[in-house]
Amino acid sequence: MENRYLGKTGLRVSELCLGTMTLGRETSESDSFKILDYYKEKGGNFLDTADVYTRGASEEIVGNWLKGQRRDDFVLATKVRFPMGDGPNDIGLSRKHIMAGIKESLHRLKTDYIDLYQVHAWDPRTPLEETLSTLNDLVREGLVRYIGASNFKGWQLQKAIDVSKQNGWESFSCLQPQYNLLTRATEWELIEVCENEGLGVIPWSPLRGGWLSGKFTRDLSQPPENTRIAEADKKGYQETWDMYNNEFTWHLIDELIEVAQQAGKTPAQTAINWLLQKRGVTAPIIGARNLEQLEANLGAAGWSLTDEQMKRLDKASELYVSYPYDQAADMQRNRGRE
Repeated sequence: MENRYLGKTGLRVSELCLGTMTLGRETSESDSFKILDYYKEKGGNFLDTADVYTRGASEEIVGNWLKGQRRDDFVLATKVRFPMGDGPNDIGLSRKHIMAGIKESLHRLKTDYIDLYQVHAWDPRTPLEETLSTLNDLVREGLVRYIGASNFKGWQLQKAIDVSKQNGWESFSCLQPQYNLLTRATEWELIEVCENEGLGVIPWSPLRGGWLSGKFTRDLSQPPENTRIAEADKKGYQETWDMYNNEFTWHLIDELIEVAQQAGKTPAQTAINWLLQKRGVTAPIIGARNLEQLEANLGAAGWSLTDEQMKRLDKASELYVSYPYDQAADMQRNRGRE
């Protein structure tokens, strides 16, 4: 894997980030260690977790693995925001919850610092100045190296950046949004904000919960058993069968499969490679329940789709947009012609 700079920072991260949400949930600690070892062997250095993943189990497993590694060889990212207890202050982005969250994450991860500390989502109840000043304090104290956001809207991200600048505080260096061939509204504002402000972009769910993996084709009347899509309704995942069982999805998947065959790659590798080549993207976050999945997903790096193949997937996945995004979309399509 190649390394890329995270936005305008001097921090270099591998072009595929390893997401660890499955660790401690579908994947045992011993199998998790095999996944982490293999990722390291293939040149990966960028690990993303969150305090809320399996109630801290993911952080604990990553921390146990890191004990046997040279800590400074890895860029470690985690998040804070969602409930980790039943108390009134066990949720949100208040100073109290963030300070408790960083302490607990450092303990579970068995490290003295977090490379990238991200707010997991917007908190409408807490003043933005309280959240951002607290994050700034964590950087000044040496507990955090860089800060970022996940799941923000465009105006929320821009406002947070502006407030930090106005107060001379540490500003976000990274955004972690959902972004994939089935989720391209991310391009309408978020990618432009990141490009204009120099933020790195590390998309989550590059395969949209498995929809872009090649396992799902239009001849199916229901999702195969033991897949994330089959469990989506029961577990509250967003990528349900009813949401995506439509002609737009099946046409896109038909095109994805054909482009993958043309490229000599799997549909999953092709979908991730498409994302790797999109403007503004630093490192898609890939997950794996087992070593075989990781090995397959890492095959998305080290090659490139042709311009024609990229345009074909762009067209198949293009969303209908109305004003003012239709004008922005036209301008993007005509980029380079002026």
